[in-house]
Amino acid sequence: MTTAQPRTQVVTQHRFGGPDVLEIAERPRPEPGPGEVLLRVHAAGVDPADRPARSGTAPLYGDPPFTLGQDVSGEVEEVGAGVTRFRPGDEVFGRIDGGGHATHVTAPAGHFAARPAGLDHAHAAAAPTAVLTAWHALIDIARIGPGSRVLIRAAAGGAGHLAVQLAKAEGAYVIGVAATADHGFLRDLGADELVDDTAGDFTESVHDIDAALDLVGGEHALRTLDTLHPNGILLATVPADLGLAPEDVEARGLRFALVRAEPSGGLLSRIAPLLADRRIRVHVATTLPLAEAAKAHELAEEGRSRGGIILVPHP
Repeated sequence: MTTAQPRTQVVTQHRFGGPDVLEIAERPRPEPGPGEVLLRVHAAGVDPADRPARSGTAPLYGDPPFTLGQDVSGEVEEVGAGVTRFRPGDEVFGRIDGGGHATHVTAPAGHFAARPAGLDHAHAAAAPTAVLTAWHALIDIARIGPGSRVLIRAAAGGAGHLAVQLAKAEGAYVIGVAATADHGFLRDLGADELVDDTAGDFTESVHDIDAALDLVGGEHALRTLDTLHPNGILLATVPADLGLAPEDVEARGLRFALVRAEPSGGLLSRIAPLLADRRIRVHVATTLPLAEAAKAHELAEEGRSRGGIILVPHP
């Protein structure tokens, strides 16, 4: 008698398009290869890269069908050959190279770190790409420190609210760009100054910025240059919609860097204590079941969520 192969549910799509192209399907449960773990996903983040990948603006995974999802938190069910860092039953979180919007996913063990104590799976899944992006931009590239003046666009969003806190943890003076309704939320996270870019030209009141983290791109990117100190740097995270050419920055004698977070369980392990003791607090705006992935994408596209949007495969 043949034993049926275990199955897993995934969010997939068969064409590029809007949130409505997303659908639930069943697939054979993957098996971990050498150096990989099989993760039972308890929570998965809806990441900024998901929208351009889904729509085809930036086809990160080639042509459909594919499964989105880079941020996950869950339980290790199996380990592949050569994996000694984790064992079945360990609870981990990490950034992977897609496929996280599923009940199970395989990925290299090196992409994961132990889930921070006191952080549930939903909040752990909201952290990896956001905090890795902020760290890479502000610490690795801009090298901010005490007294640095940091500007963060979309400061109340999934990546922005963590970037605010990371910059404050490094001793920076933080100016957040966000809707007025989010100003109280950001003050509570430590932002020193807040501006609403829908209420006027924020460049008239913001100057001498050492590092501007642009999490939005588009029409305000060029204006953001006007806030920079002569040796300041613009850190852009939206390659599909930079809103400027790097040459525009260089022509003004300013610096520019395109920031892309890479999976790194080692760096997440270093950041985990900041999450565990709430020096960096993760805010989750919404949790939805896996079957409502399209609704989660609609909310993400509205761009008004405070913190992360999370899919829960196992309600």
